[in-house]
Amino acid sequence: MGSDLYQFRPLAELVNIFDSLRIPVKKADRKSGLYPYYGASGIADYVDSYIFDGEYLLLAEDGENLKTQNTPIAFMVSGKFWVNNHAHILQGNDYSDTRFLCYALQIADVKSYLSGSTRPKLTQGDMKRIPLFAPEKSTQRAISHILGSLDDKIELNRQMNETLESMAQAIFKSWFVDFDPVRAKAEGRNLGLPKEIALPAPQSEAARQAGDLFPDSFQDSDLGEIPKGWEIKTVGEAVQCVGGSTPSTKNPEFWNGGTNPFVTPKDMSSLSSPVLLETTRHISDAGVEKISSGRLPTGTVLLSSRAPIGYLAITEVPVSINQGIIAMICDKELPNYYVLYWTEANMDTIKSNAGGTTFAEISKSNFRPIQVIVPHKYVLEEYVQQVEPLYQQLVLNLQESNSLASLRDILLPQLISGELRIPDAEEIIKNANI
Repeated sequence: MGSDLYQFRPLAELVNIFDSLRIPVKKADRKSGLYPYYGASGIADYVDSYIFDGEYLLLAEDGENLKTQNTPIAFMVSGKFWVNNHAHILQGNDYSDTRFLCYALQIADVKSYLSGSTRPKLTQGDMKRIPLFAPEKSTQRAISHILGSLDDKIELNRQMNETLESMAQAIFKSWFVDFDPVRAKAEGRNLGLPKEIALPAPQSEAARQAGDLFPDSFQDSDLGEIPKGWEIKTVGEAVQCVGGSTPSTKNPEFWNGGTNPFVTPKDMSSLSSPVLLETTRHISDAGVEKISSGRLPTGTVLLSSRAPIGYLAITEVPVSINQGIIAMICDKELPNYYVLYWTEANMDTIKSNAGGTTFAEISKSNFRPIQVIVPHKYVLEEYVQQVEPLYQQLVLNLQESNSLASLRDILLPQLISGELRIPDAEEIIKNANI
């Protein structure tokens, strides 16, 4: 394949347009259901009915993202779904493959066809004029298969990570919210746990002396009934809670050439899993010294404390943080896997302790006194044994997906333009073990 086989065609010659079938529904009039309700940037809601069934390409019609393109402006959808009037609905025709068009639009010059000064808009008329490279349909399908194999693996990893996180959340809820093993033991029922967990812990003499891993009764506490022998402490006593700041952006000494990851709530907002692998900004060693909390260790739990409250992540690299984050360094009684899901489970309580007039913010002084259950150390050790392998697999999946996405972003413009031959791209994919 060479670029001589390519030609530009306006999008109008390559698609069937179904915009006339769109039906916007006000939020107050929507009935909750199983079917995705799509807008310009993806799923906006779930409703009880659908107007499309099949595989389509959605292209944003309006919104600031048409200019910034922080998220894809074109994306594939399939199955039964509803679409409002903020996304164009397209399918490839006899001359084009729908998925190929989705990839081609990701690198097309869409911005030149936008109108509107306050809110960017891509009218249907302007959309039709967007020129795209259009090789033979068989070539388009080969390209979309190559790029699609990468995206399909990324999606599979995302689904797997959802399952892994759900498993970790379920263990936390069962052991530390519902106290299922303790209740079962108190009632003489089977604990529903592996034998090595339900019986006295055999890993050390100290553990054997501690007796059964879970108690068989409850005691009163400030947080209601909790398993006997467990404690109530403040989160400030159980973990080290620190905040951050932003060194002056006017001083290049703090930023130019910086290699230390610097985290803001915006970095956390884009995470698909509670794992922070990298950041968009980096700070110099001199900048780190300007932040009272300095460089935080790997494994620190981060909570966005404003704009908005609630983003969560465990760091996989040492980081520094800005003033919109509370960091929990888990070097005392509670491990970070416990702290992560405790924070998630108690988000309503955390938000209720927030202040602020312009926007809600939970300060460190209001966060530290919140009470937390501290289970027996051997229960926490066993919990880590159960959850850590799930989390480690989740991290590996994320790392693989990031590598696949980088490879896709390299291949995409080269394949679409004809610069890279299909056999060469297939060899690259083969070597990547996809």
